[in-house]
Amino acid sequence: MVKAFFLIAVSCVLAFGDFVLAASRTSPPSGAIIVRAGTTTSGEFSTINAALASLPNDSSARSIFIFPGTYSGQVTSITRPGPLTIYGYTTDTNSYTANVVTITAGVPASTAGSNDASGTIRIHKNDFKMYNVNVKNSFGQGSQAIAISNYGSRAGLYACGFYGFQDTLYSNQGTQVYLKGYIEGAVDFIFGRLGQAYFGGNTIAVSSKGWITASGREADNAAIYVLNANKIILAPNAASNTAGNVYLGRPWGAFAKVIYTNNVVTLPLNPAIWSVWNTGDERTSDILFAEYNTTGSGVANAQRPSFATVLSQSQANGYTIATAVGSDWASWVDSAYLV
Repeated sequence: MVKAFFLIAVSCVLAFGDFVLAASRTSPPSGAIIVRAGTTTSGEFSTINAALASLPNDSSARSIFIFPGTYSGQVTSITRPGPLTIYGYTTDTNSYTANVVTITAGVPASTAGSNDASGTIRIHKNDFKMYNVNVKNSFGQGSQAIAISNYGSRAGLYACGFYGFQDTLYSNQGTQVYLKGYIEGAVDFIFGRLGQAYFGGNTIAVSSKGWITASGREADNAAIYVLNANKIILAPNAASNTAGNVYLGRPWGAFAKVIYTNNVVTLPLNPAIWSVWNTGDERTSDILFAEYNTTGSGVANAQRPSFATVLSQSQANGYTIATAVGSDWASWVDSAYLV
């Protein structure tokens, strides 16, 4: 009996130990290129751009590991053909709250020349993953200023933080998932034209009056944003007039398509929940703005407009990760981050 108890106890300790190890990533995976701020060690790089430039322009799978620090400046457009994974140092891979790697720039689209060109990180490749990295555009109010510009298919962003004000996250083209991360902004801060994106288990924080999504879908095509099981909150240090002046979205394109399912809203939204683009330029005739099971104190006084759709459970079941990014999603999405 004592021996059996001992074996069970050891097994539990080992299992717990494996869990702890699995939850941390504080050393580079085998074969990873190392980025470390201020490094003078041979074979390491002090900037992310230098690490990217060192990778072969071929179809091989490669990875980059970034040690803690704040890395200033835009990251060169990521274009290499082969699969690429970027890992940020963390003691908890499952949450953005332990992230200690930050990439920051403050470039507005008004001077960069386009939304994409203003991105702190610009992804122009397929088969890309990034874990536990914070990405910021610090420009602030006055112009579109993108933190992440994403044109990639089969792109997975896991437990990452994206920070900006207007147009933080540009999901403009390709199939993408954003899971268990943090997305902060105020004006149209999840947006794009052709992106097919699934947002699951994130904290979405609003810092000033505005709109969370701005789908730019311009025709009856595959573009869609599905947001499932996220928390929508008031951002830390949000402007005093934020509560009551935020909408789930407005239609940048006349065929905008945004579906929210099972989200919890604690930030008080405008009672209309959804918005037209602008008075006199409503763009609502061919849109699908839909919700299912939106709960929380922030929607207690909801009075949705006629162009909004409240889904039944059976209808909501038709909007899944597969709906957003395709039936092959299980072959490229890290399912450990699904909720």
